[in-house]
Amino acid sequence: MGVITDPVGDYLARIRNAQMAGHRYTDIPASRIKRAITQILKDKGYISTFLNVDDGRQGLLRVYLKYDRHGKGAIVNMKRISKPGLRVYTRAADLPRVQNGLGIAIVSTSRGVMSDKEARQVHIGGEVLAHIF
Repeated sequence: MGVITDPVGDYLARIRNAQMAGHRYTDIPASRIKRAITQILKDKGYISTFLNVDDGRQGLLRVYLKYDRHGKGAIVNMKRISKPGLRVYTRAADLPRVQNGLGIAIVSTSRGVMSDKEARQVHIGGEVLAHIF
């Protein structure tokens, strides 16, 4: 297995692939930033729940996906914004509105990872990691 150079991109790809395949859950190697992103997705209603699974190494996040009664996933699209080759930073006043407020931007700030709405409320900018809608 190779070294993952973009853990957040890998995280988003695993969730996207599991949802497209109709899986109930997916396991993702855990890290602090992935736990923070997963908590935001849970709080905003994009996933059902998640568990921390001890595998004897770094641990796993078991993310339970959310579907409507027709089998369509709660997450319509996920887009990685800031990448290892091109970091994207923004001030609080310039934080993007995703799908005219229907989606969320996940922002890594000096106070931790938070949604764009929370970052606007505390007037803090940071690195825009992804858009979820």
